[in-house]
Amino acid sequence: MIVGIIPARIGSKRFPKKILADIDGKPMVVHVAERAKQSKLLEKVILAIDSNEAKQVLSDFDLEIVMTSKDHVSGTDRVTEVVKGLDSAELIINIQGDEPLLEPKVIDGLIKIFDDSTVSMGTVVSRKIGIRDYLDRNVVKAFLDENQNAYDFKRDIYDSDIGGVFRHIGFYGFDRDTLLQFSSLPASKNEIKYSLEQFRALDNGIKIKAFISNAQQQAIDSPEDLDRVLSQLNKIKDTD
Repeated sequence: MIVGIIPARIGSKRFPKKILADIDGKPMVVHVAERAKQSKLLEKVILAIDSNEAKQVLSDFDLEIVMTSKDHVSGTDRVTEVVKGLDSAELIINIQGDEPLLEPKVIDGLIKIFDDSTVSMGTVVSRKIGIRDYLDRNVVKAFLDENQNAYDFKRDIYDSDIGGVFRHIGFYGFDRDTLLQFSSLPASKNEIKYSLEQFRALDNGIKIKAFISNAQQQAIDSPEDLDRVLSQLNKIKDTD
């Protein structure tokens, strides 16, 4: 089974309770889940939450919810807790809960890279990167080798880095064994230094294949991002 899991912790440091932030009458993470359900290849979508407050708010919506521990180091560790109780999950997509504008075709593109049996972990990058993104530390930049494997991620880049850089979209795909391996490893030196969980894979020799997209989706990192996302949602509605 191909399962999409949205790790949705309530204690975001930069923007507390952001998964419950209201966007057009719905909590942000509900927008994420509803758009993930539009994927043509996902067979199940699960919200992995860590608080009774989130459970109470989200129970009003038609979503599959699993309560998880508050103590996980990363979103992928939270995803793993769910997968350990779901024996049928063979391919797992970790979907960020702060991407209300996610494009379902991006999820499908990530899933399709696993048609190559040598791929055990994947992520998504976008060609759409602008000056504002280069200057924003919340926008992670990805660097790929000639085989489309990610070999580095940076928050801050300099003039010498600009060629060939992509904007990282923090969705991850894992086969079951690689996910369990990833979560059995301790947080790595670079993971801790840069607060980027993907370094746990790179620092332990796990290759990360990138699906290259033209996605323009916007993560919510601060309350100020909400107005911009709402404006974009309204544009999407107008074209539907």
